Amino acid sequence: MKVMTIVNAVNDALDIKLGDDRNVIVYGEDVGVEGGVFRVTENLQKKYGVERVFDSPLAEDGIMGTAVGMAVAGLRPVVEMQFSGFAYPAFNQIISHASRMRNRSRGKYTTPIVVRMPYGGGINALEHHSESMEAIYGHIPGLKVVIPSTPHDAKGLMIAAIESNDTVIFMEPKRIYRAIKQEVSEDKFSIPIGKAKVLSKGSDVTVVAYGAMIREVQKAMIMAKNAGISVELIDLRTIYPIDRETIAESVKKTGRVITVVESPGSFSVASEISQIANEEAFVYLEAPPKRVTGFDTIVPLPKGEHHYIISPEKIFYEIERTVKF
Repeated sequence: MKVMTIVNAVNDALDIKLGDDRNVIVYGEDVGVEGGVFRVTENLQKKYGVERVFDSPLAEDGIMGTAVGMAVAGLRPVVEMQFSGFAYPAFNQIISHASRMRNRSRGKYTTPIVVRMPYGGGINALEHHSESMEAIYGHIPGLKVVIPSTPHDAKGLMIAAIESNDTVIFMEPKRIYRAIKQEVSEDKFSIPIGKAKVLSKGSDVTVVAYGAMIREVQKAMIMAKNAGISVELIDLRTIYPIDRETIAESVKKTGRVITVVESPGSFSVASEISQIANEEAFVYLEAPPKRVTGFDTIVPLPKGEHHYIISPEKIFYEIERTVKF
């Protein structure tokens, strides 16, 4: 076991897969020599050479387009979008080619690509650096969308993503890149994509979250415990395919559900989870499903960001309000 941050864990996963599969390559803007803006790929080029880990031009559409071609030819590219807000030029390649190649070729070709992208706010960043647009990718057939919340999960899910024969959008919550340290096995292991995890069992209300929001919910749970409220916390881990069964079983037990997401609320992952609760556990509900989300606005620049970011107090307010409904 070794103490790792999410940065360390993703680096370790990439190191393991580069070592055991010569078809795995890693590239993107500054990922080679510098190891990426957040140093997630640090030292990998030194170990595996410029043919396996290399810098790309500043052209996200080119990064993604070449990844599609490489994947069809038999490689397993892991590409980095420097920030999730920079990925939009690559969106055409993602939605028009990567996501539908298997269907287009009737299974003859697959696109085993991992698209890494730091996402989310809370670091006082500039425009295009702080949004949480995971719902966009979750809506596209043919993609898998993964968001870890701990170093352990980051490593296991990254290895699973690289080994998947589908394109995986791997969104890394940069707010907690180095904020959480955890003992993680140095051996190779994977975590199934599409399976949520119940982090804390409770009886009064189910709270579903993922990424950086898990830590904020856990802070709110301390307030809830002091108020005599028992919270069951689910870490979704995978946005798509979504784990309907785990959500439904928990809601049937508690009779209440709140989803906490950093993204704008309309047409969000939180909206989907509310609908799952209605479809799978309607007769068990003792209160309407609730959402704690960002606003339907662009994430403010640093001076105003604190008005947008979800606080533990805001989460606890909705927990208490839902239990008292």
